[in-house]
Amino acid sequence: MTTRQPAERWASWQALDSGRLLLLAAAGMLVVAGLAQTAAVKVQQPVTAVAFGCLIAFGELLRLSLPGNREAAPIATTGALAYALLLHVAKQDGNVPPHVPALQVIAVTAVGMTLGALPHIAAGRSAGLTGMASRLVAVGFVAFIFRPFATSEVLNAHRNWWIALSAMAVTAALGWLVEAVIGALIRADDLGARFSVALWDEMRVLLPLGAAVGASAVITVFAAEVMGLSELAVFIGPLLVTQVAFRRYAGIRATYLQTVRALARVTEVGGYVESGHSRRVSRLAVAVGQELGMPEHDLLDLEYAALMHDIGQLALPDPIPGGATVLVSAADQRRIAELGSDVIRQAGVLDKVAELVRCQNWPARGHDPEPPVGSRIIRAANAFDDLVGGSTDRDRSAAALERLRLDTAAEYDAGVVEALSEVAGRRLASRL
Repeated sequence: MTTRQPAERWASWQALDSGRLLLLAAAGMLVVAGLAQTAAVKVQQPVTAVAFGCLIAFGELLRLSLPGNREAAPIATTGALAYALLLHVAKQDGNVPPHVPALQVIAVTAVGMTLGALPHIAAGRSAGLTGMASRLVAVGFVAFIFRPFATSEVLNAHRNWWIALSAMAVTAALGWLVEAVIGALIRADDLGARFSVALWDEMRVLLPLGAAVGASAVITVFAAEVMGLSELAVFIGPLLVTQVAFRRYAGIRATYLQTVRALARVTEVGGYVESGHSRRVSRLAVAVGQELGMPEHDLLDLEYAALMHDIGQLALPDPIPGGATVLVSAADQRRIAELGSDVIRQAGVLDKVAELVRCQNWPARGHDPEPPVGSRIIRAANAFDDLVGGSTDRDRSAAALERLRLDTAAEYDAGVVEALSEVAGRRLASRL
């Protein structure tokens, strides 16, 4: 076991894509420059640096997972942003603006993040290098923009709080946008999604958290002028409450998905469909949706619907041979879809998913109204898996795709079938 671990670690590094390597390289250069400059000129305001470094480490220790396998550390990001936007610290700088260089902000943030990540590494969890690098680059961007302004005559000669507030808000928003762009680039590369769609998804998901973090950072900066560093301990409470709320939201969403997956397995356990059919259709449907540029919230509904698309078969007196609904009559297909939709609708919170399941067997053309895009995707993905199953044989897949293309005049959406052919080709290549 011990001889395999170094090889596995090396393989994981080799598997890193060029986008992640570029991000890590950029963050690494910032860290090296920050540590070198800080060591050369000595730490400015060392007590303040230590206090904010500890807050960042504490926040990194309590980082959380957001929907879409995103990682966030709201308390750590708040501390790092507040340090980058710092104006005055009561009882530390005598109401004189602290001359904290941008590179020192980067150095303190990097050290704090590293210390906070050590317990995760010791527990065998991922170090979260990509997330830490994204946050570090965003904080560095904010620091390089705002630190010169913090000590400029424009701000300190007039001492107008609204000027400082406006500058902080704009700079924090730009930092959030930088992090969102980095996240979108990585997700677009990972998932093969369009960058514009990935960026919109990233901004939509991160907007509530980004607003909370930005507002907390600005409040922390102004509170430090009155309360000094003691306000960091006071503000940890509200920050923890905010983080708990986001953690509960992520937990509820994860529980929904686990419940849906468990429910989808009932048809497999009962012998109504082949083992793994629902998961394969779900993966294919989501991949096709990404290929067509569907936003993330629609992809989640599509995943739920694809997992439960065959649940209506539980109402059949006898299972369909092999569970292949593509081989039964159109009337039986619609009846299965209607029964499944009724079961899902009973949950009271998955009405859109129920609608996708209900419309999954409507023909792509000639039906009034036309089925939703998600239903067309499920129809094609289900038919493909009914014909191919878990096989990776290229000839079998090609024959199934050709059969679907012949039926695109009315039964299947031509665009969906072409996207499915792209996805199926990548799937086969990845297994060879």
